[in-house]
Amino acid sequence: MSHVLFEEDGGFKAGTVLSEAPASLQVEHASGKRSKVKAGHVVLRFDAPSPSELLPAAQRVAEELDVDFLWECAPQEEFGFAELASEYFGAAPDAVQATGVLLKLHCAPIHFHRKGRGRFRPAPAETVRLALAAVERRRQQELALEDYAQQMAEGRLPPQIAAQATALLVRPDRQSIEYRALERACERTRMPPERLLLELGAFASPRALHFARFTFEHFPHGTGFPAVQAPVLPTEPLPLATAEVFSIDDSDTTEIDDALSVQSLPDGRLRVGIHVAAPALAIERGAALDELARERMSTVYVPGGKITMLPEEAIRPFSLDEGTERPVLSLYADLDATGAAIERCHSVLERVRIAANLRHDALEVEVTEAALEDPAAPLPFGDALRALWRLTLSLAAGREEVRGKPEPRGRPDFSFRIEGERVRIEQRRRDEPLDRIVAEMAILANSEWGRLLAEQRITGVYRSQQMGRVRMGTHPLPHQGLGVAQYAWSTSPLRRYVDLTNQRQLLAALRGEKAAFAANDAELFSIVSAFDAKYGAYADFQSAIERYWCLRWLAQEGIARTQAVVVREDLVRLVDAPLYFRLADLPPLASGRRILVDVLATDEIALSVQARFVELAAAAPEAVDTDAAPDADADEAEFTQEG
Repeated sequence: MSHVLFEEDGGFKAGTVLSEAPASLQVEHASGKRSKVKAGHVVLRFDAPSPSELLPAAQRVAEELDVDFLWECAPQEEFGFAELASEYFGAAPDAVQATGVLLKLHCAPIHFHRKGRGRFRPAPAETVRLALAAVERRRQQELALEDYAQQMAEGRLPPQIAAQATALLVRPDRQSIEYRALERACERTRMPPERLLLELGAFASPRALHFARFTFEHFPHGTGFPAVQAPVLPTEPLPLATAEVFSIDDSDTTEIDDALSVQSLPDGRLRVGIHVAAPALAIERGAALDELARERMSTVYVPGGKITMLPEEAIRPFSLDEGTERPVLSLYADLDATGAAIERCHSVLERVRIAANLRHDALEVEVTEAALEDPAAPLPFGDALRALWRLTLSLAAGREEVRGKPEPRGRPDFSFRIEGERVRIEQRRRDEPLDRIVAEMAILANSEWGRLLAEQRITGVYRSQQMGRVRMGTHPLPHQGLGVAQYAWSTSPLRRYVDLTNQRQLLAALRGEKAAFAANDAELFSIVSAFDAKYGAYADFQSAIERYWCLRWLAQEGIARTQAVVVREDLVRLVDAPLYFRLADLPPLASGRRILVDVLATDEIALSVQARFVELAAAAPEAVDTDAAPDADADEAEFTQEG
């Protein structure tokens, strides 16, 4: 009975011929299945052994053959497998021997190139050498991959993985040995990559993990600064202001770039001064310091630390530190006889002597609304603060009239005090008098300087809000949320690149010089776009780290049941910490309603919290800003806060 060996689906099969036509054969497989086989697919005809015995026996022969020896024995030109089998065995091969050679040739694509069914040609020696080297590399890589994966599965961190831990999480090369090993280890341990690497010690803590991911993406060259030359102030003499100047900041603030003053004019009226550090006098566009600041775009603030936009040697000559004399860009507002309305504003480049650096946390208990309205109450810079408070109330009322609604008052704010791995979260009102004074003066300065640029047709970077959408651009559009006709961030040039850019434009306006940026300057558009992206990313990171410390605080204090306040729908916020989360089982309640919640679980890596509603709390409703959760527009508060 005649049998055939034929190729099918990339492999070889054997069967018994039932019938045959010129172009095809009817074949019965060893399994009993029958199929039609094209004549061109047949590579060998044989009588013995049986089809079911041929391939197993041939496979044993193939396993005994040395592919290198076959390659050396093979003709240099194209040949058929039966020819090489005859040469190898020294006589006409039987079906098992011939098939064994065929199987060996078929499974050795490095040494033999297929030229047709059953026909081959030996690969050139150099090709074989390179291919074998590649195979060996892959073998070694697989060994290394398996070794790394097994070490991690057993709780050990390979140095090669540790060196790339952050990159493996943020921007991995998915074809690398390290990434594939991490994937394999995650499969074996059934843990996500972040958690596995943290448990293995690649990161000291979840906080370190969050910082590493952020700095890898936004500070690829590290958070330090290269050696730079300190800025040199111009030699041109600047007039020295006679006003007594003081700043108001938190105790943590080290980049003091704004200050205030109040002085009496000869006719008895008051002049309010808003003084802003002037680094644009010495940091020229395109200089090394400017490029550093432009790369970072802003100082990054998080609880317990910050990454400054400028190096310390560039900050100190301009920071408005107590007892120093500094160049500033000043906005003066001359008030009417009531001290509640502005008659005129003018700007000047000058020097000021800083009399004091007042601190919020040291004075907020002392500087109350009642104390500001009582002329006899003892306050530092009492007369100046009272004058600023009267003006603040008047300006705020005017903006509220433009806004068409009052600004929310009484909203809580929170300060984080970090001591090692412990945190204190302190609550304070967001609109204390000192906050409102400096915020209102910031709005006044940014609005007036935006107007100055617009009137002189000098391009600036503006922050606008229309139809609820806040955006940045180069046109002086209204900021409806603040109730001003235009708003150009200009009061924080040591901390924000946009402010430094606007200050350059303002200096040109005051000096009558050509501005650094003309209208429709492509580079200015690039700055706006880059700043928007960076500033948003920094704000997200600040929120993430604040959330981390809130979760740490819950664990540190052992809090399982606590009060929360309803923000909107199913979104709530803890009463004693700015931790926002959603409660799926929260019944319909009005915003501001206090409730009791059970904290079931927290995750400092995912920054998540699981909680459930318990009951209503026996407490009066709380004022909440439903638009400020979980992220608020910082325009109004930016003058008083570092972040």
